[in-house]
Amino acid sequence: MIDHWITPDRLFDGRDLHDGKAVLIRDARVVDIADTPQKGVPVKGLLTPGFVDLQVNGGGGVQLNSTPTPEGMQIIADAHRRFGTVALLPTVITDLPEVLDSAADAAIAARGQPGIIGLHIEGPHIAMARRGTHSPDLVRPLDTRTMNTVTRLREADVSVMITLAPEAATLDQIAQLARLGAVVSLGHTDATSEMMAAAFTAGASCATHLFNAMSPMVGRAPGAVGAVINSTCYSGIICDGHHVADEMVGLAIRARPVPDRMFLVSDAMATVGGPEHFDLYGEHIALKEGRLINAEGSLAGAHVTQAEGIKRLVDCTGTSLTQALRMATSIPADCIGQPEIGRLQGRSVDDVILLNDDLLLTGTLTAAIGDLDRVTAAG
Repeated sequence: MIDHWITPDRLFDGRDLHDGKAVLIRDARVVDIADTPQKGVPVKGLLTPGFVDLQVNGGGGVQLNSTPTPEGMQIIADAHRRFGTVALLPTVITDLPEVLDSAADAAIAARGQPGIIGLHIEGPHIAMARRGTHSPDLVRPLDTRTMNTVTRLREADVSVMITLAPEAATLDQIAQLARLGAVVSLGHTDATSEMMAAAFTAGASCATHLFNAMSPMVGRAPGAVGAVINSTCYSGIICDGHHVADEMVGLAIRARPVPDRMFLVSDAMATVGGPEHFDLYGEHIALKEGRLINAEGSLAGAHVTQAEGIKRLVDCTGTSLTQALRMATSIPADCIGQPEIGRLQGRSVDDVILLNDDLLLTGTLTAAIGDLDRVTAAG
């Protein structure tokens, strides 16, 4: 591949938006960002690191719980890559211990595969009252088996996020998970704000899909939602127009006491890049008017991509484009302890994407450079 100075219309480096900048591509990587040189080759669109998603249950017709294998993880990652997400945590939700074991085996085997950056364990150690679509028969307190699984993953250098409810684990267990290097994320919880604060002090550093499956914030009781918003922890949030009102998404982003703690998650299911239905716990889940609905009429995950979430953040919540891009790149990358995947410099051209003025994906930097190489060769 020929070395190139590329001059996009705009450039997002993982932190800030720039005009009049260029990137140097060498050995298929971004190796420098500088003021536009005279010989820079223009490329249409906004150049940005590909998106990072820390909560992906499925894609391409595959649900991780049903196919907890390295091949299943790769199908999910490949499906989301088509929409600009180049790094994700395959997410296994509440299930039998054997399913979690298989998902952990798969995450270890898949380490280093394109787009797979670890494993998110969402449940089964959650509050029954806030289980959402998670099977009530499989909810249980945090146990030695899960602790051993997280230990095994971390010993294999696999990044782990584990969603649990404070009422389903002891403070000592939360502290132990944090010492292992797992990102403990509080969610699916009916906890009081005091219980949440104690869990944060013990080592929890994140919250899972803010507002959803959490005790709400009311005037005289902050609940889990208020505790998260008032804290300095990281927090994921779904922005699809169904899970959280756009006004509340914008409010939560503005209300945090420190910046760059809110990040975008898709909570995507198998329908992204796949058929409009799938089975979960033997139950049929179908896409209806943009919402995934189970037999109880409850939301069962989301049918949204990070690209769609970014566009909705900008168009509907009052969030700046810079902040929206951070929420899908550098902030989740920092949260999971892999900051390099959220920055432009050093990234493979396969993991750098171009967006048009409507924030729609137009392709990767690989494809753009391939076009330039063909033009150069023809000339």
